[in-house]
Amino acid sequence: MVTLLQPRSAIVAAWPLREDAQAAAQARDLILEVLTGLYVPRDRVDDAVLMVSELVGNAVMYGDPPFELLLRSLEGELRVEMVDSGTISPAIRATGVESEHGRGLGIVFELSGGRCGWRNTTYATRSGSEGKAVWFIVPTSQMYPP
Repeated sequence: MVTLLQPRSAIVAAWPLREDAQAAAQARDLILEVLTGLYVPRDRVDDAVLMVSELVGNAVMYGDPPFELLLRSLEGELRVEMVDSGTISPAIRATGVESEHGRGLGIVFELSGGRCGWRNTTYATRSGSEGKAVWFIVPTSQMYPP
């Protein structure tokens, strides 16, 4: 008898994103649709949409195309990853009240409860291409059908 096990990290969805300022809107729409379809509680969906918007905005501003959004299933949670080919390592910056930029990763850190980070990776939608993934976790322990 053969038992099939879910890999520790399975890709649920992978989307190539636009390479312009409209990438954030595209990513928000994609993550909203898929998390709602997976019955993630609405407050978590709203947080995930905001975090995706911040990560995509950072990738467009500080990273390099191509851009890719990934959703991975882990044990009891989902990991949302924003992939770009830039070489700048993401870091939370201290910002003043008048600063127009620099709050994105801090927002992601707070909303994810510190369950975020970055790593070097390969693209799922572009064979052989390498980049970096900035990610956050969406807990799924309270998912339920309507």
